[in-house]
Amino acid sequence: MKSDLRKEMMTIREMCDAFEVTPRTLRFYEAKELLSPERVGTKRLYSKTDRARLALILRGKRFGFRLEDIRQTLDLYDRDDGNSAQRKRACELGVQRLAEMEAQRANLDLAIAELKAELTDAEAKGLVPRRAA
Repeated sequence: MKSDLRKEMMTIREMCDAFEVTPRTLRFYEAKELLSPERVGTKRLYSKTDRARLALILRGKRFGFRLEDIRQTLDLYDRDDGNSAQRKRACELGVQRLAEMEAQRANLDLAIAELKAELTDAEAKGLVPRRAA
């Protein structure tokens, strides 16, 4: 049975290649208790669960979630014996994060419009060279 499990396991190099991350990243996530690879001597072996968790970690990071929120959400899967609580929490975090991102975008759009107006005014006064359209 153990040899069958090994076929499902990936080394740190295989994980890095599959997910385009560095060994340092994987060790960091392990230190933050986001991943728990099996240890065989000095070797780390990653299971299907570790691979699924890493995919969710990377997705959460891309969305701008805090690592602690990601860890707590991932841990809900183990406690709930399934993913209903995990999915609910992920949706709650997603709604919050989307609102934050939309507010950031609105602020950025406003800042861009103001800067363009300032530069247009400066160009009209001959203070700066004209920008390419």
